[in-house]
Amino acid sequence: MSYDVLVVGGGPAGLNAALVLGRQRRKVLLLDSGRPRNAPAAEMHMLLSRDGFPPAELRRIGREQLAVYPSVEIREALVTAAEAEEGRFLLTLADGGRVSGRKVIVATGQVDVLEEVEGLSELFGRGVYHCPFCHGWETRGMKLAVLGHEFPQVMQALYVADRFSDDVVVCTNGHPVPEQAAGKLAEAGIAVDETQVSRIEGKEGEVRLVLADGRVIERQAVYHRAPTRQHSSLAEQLGCRTLPDGCVRVDEFQRTSVPGVYAAGDAARLEALPDALTFVVTGAADGARAAVWLEQELFRQDAGLGS
Repeated sequence: MSYDVLVVGGGPAGLNAALVLGRQRRKVLLLDSGRPRNAPAAEMHMLLSRDGFPPAELRRIGREQLAVYPSVEIREALVTAAEAEEGRFLLTLADGGRVSGRKVIVATGQVDVLEEVEGLSELFGRGVYHCPFCHGWETRGMKLAVLGHEFPQVMQALYVADRFSDDVVVCTNGHPVPEQAAGKLAEAGIAVDETQVSRIEGKEGEVRLVLADGRVIERQAVYHRAPTRQHSSLAEQLGCRTLPDGCVRVDEFQRTSVPGVYAAGDAARLEALPDALTFVVTGAADGARAAVWLEQELFRQDAGLGS
């Protein structure tokens, strides 16, 4: 079956893109693998009228609202292969099915690559947090730890100490603290422990870092700014240019380097920005922006006005 637009990814970016296109009566297929990045989180923040709202509930409501638009179809499916073919895009699904569309919006997001510490993945989003913008307010006044040894990870300790806590310790998990960070941490009165972390245990509000030498660091919350990778190889398969951090490069219209392919959400960013924003509100905004300009591109093409 063929569609005007294939939207790959059912998070805020993909859902909002499908909503905008559905309202313009475009035939849209939204493909969702069902593995959202923020699945571990109980709450999302910084979205006006939905601050503290469960992410899963936002996705449920988003799907419910898309059901109003008969031209929008949602399918639970994992895209395994993608190719361009005679002015269209052909996607192969895990169940062997194939779908085609005139345009594609890549909204597949990123995956956090956590340190290999026992218990970390179980507490990620539930006591261990990646972002002080998303979780800082809830951890204000707490005893905090920052796990990591790369410079951006360690520097997160300076930020949370400045904004949210006067009791912060950096745990570098067996690595030396970066030389360029040591002086700044010392000036801020932030303790550093370079002992390997054997495991992290506890629950939200009561987190324990068990060190290899048997010591236990009792904290109320931990921050871990994990590196990320693309959730899907879709953009790579389509030949989209990526930036050094792995994000898909887009322009101000959310267009990738491949004509007809747009990208939205934290899978993509402008080259001028240092990092991809991982907020629900910016993902939804990217999806709307991609859909508006993609719709205009389709209209111009169909009207013979050029692309």
